[in-house]
Amino acid sequence: MIISLASGIPALLGWSKTQSNCAKRMHDRTDCADFLASRGACHYPARAGLSNASNACILARDARLALQPPSQGVFQFCKMDIGWDDLRLFLDVARLGGLSAATATTRLSAATLGRRVTALEKQIGEALFVRQQTGYRLTPVGEELLRRAEDVEAAMQSLTRWREGNLPDRIVRVSAGPWTSAFVSAHIGEIWTVDDGIRVELVTTTDRVDIGRRAADIGIRSERPTEQWLAGRQSGKVAHAIYSGRHLINGIAAGLFVGVTGEGANIASARWLQAHHGDRIAVRGNNTHSVRELVAAGAGLSVFPCFVGDSDPRLVRVAQPIPELETDQWIVTHHEERHSRPVRKVADRITALMGAHQPLFRGKMPIR
Repeated sequence: MIISLASGIPALLGWSKTQSNCAKRMHDRTDCADFLASRGACHYPARAGLSNASNACILARDARLALQPPSQGVFQFCKMDIGWDDLRLFLDVARLGGLSAATATTRLSAATLGRRVTALEKQIGEALFVRQQTGYRLTPVGEELLRRAEDVEAAMQSLTRWREGNLPDRIVRVSAGPWTSAFVSAHIGEIWTVDDGIRVELVTTTDRVDIGRRAADIGIRSERPTEQWLAGRQSGKVAHAIYSGRHLINGIAAGLFVGVTGEGANIASARWLQAHHGDRIAVRGNNTHSVRELVAAGAGLSVFPCFVGDSDPRLVRVAQPIPELETDQWIVTHHEERHSRPVRKVADRITALMGAHQPLFRGKMPIR
């Protein structure tokens, strides 16, 4: 196999026009042209058994193209030593859409994650994310790195499974909000068993995980999917109501409320509470579970999904469900994966689980 440096490699690697022109300019340099001419009219035999990227790296080294200025060209990536740990952190931030959401999966602080991401960007020489108040959005370079990092991830996971020798290859990722993830976790035996020959991974976040980019295989969402590449089926509805702790003490006795701050403040129930009782919020928590603990301890009242409040013996519902907060519940998959046997099996079981507990989800259980 013969590869042309000026035209063959750009085509082989799918470079953009800008990247191809950059390679051509480097090819036209006198020092490189003289060197390559001795190899036979600027052609060089590819080394058997190596990938296209590896052969590109060999060509870059042998042709002494290290003088290339920082750009999106493949040669700059070839000489980098990007560690798997850095790529794994990048994947979590990219998939979850921000630093705060990635702290749970990486077990690192948002500040540490931010420094690591910035260091990776400096190493690559390009911005990977656009920082926004709503989270991190990938730049075009970030999108390209994500695709390549996912290939590395798949290889690393395959290597790990080969080494362990006792786990199936197929992982089914299920994304949901904190409360729904907790419910699924409590009923995992109805969704997955060892004999299924698959593995299940829960992706818990208040942000919408991108199923289209395979960040998850199944999403449990409150809205019908509108993207043409997604398929969904409604599994029921979810009601919300105001709850208090069982003891008339402290903030509860004073008629005060417990609110949510941080990312959780953007969910519909938190916005409703702020709009209707914002002047009586005395205590706040930065995640839904801390809010529940505060209410149970008597700090005040708050709004919870009925399947959460009615199943917690420490809480009592003080009013009927709030009509404007009732939402649909959809089981969403990628349209290309919905007929995959592992994905279909887990999705069917989740749908059945949610259907069987509809009285609890819709607030129809007797108030204790």
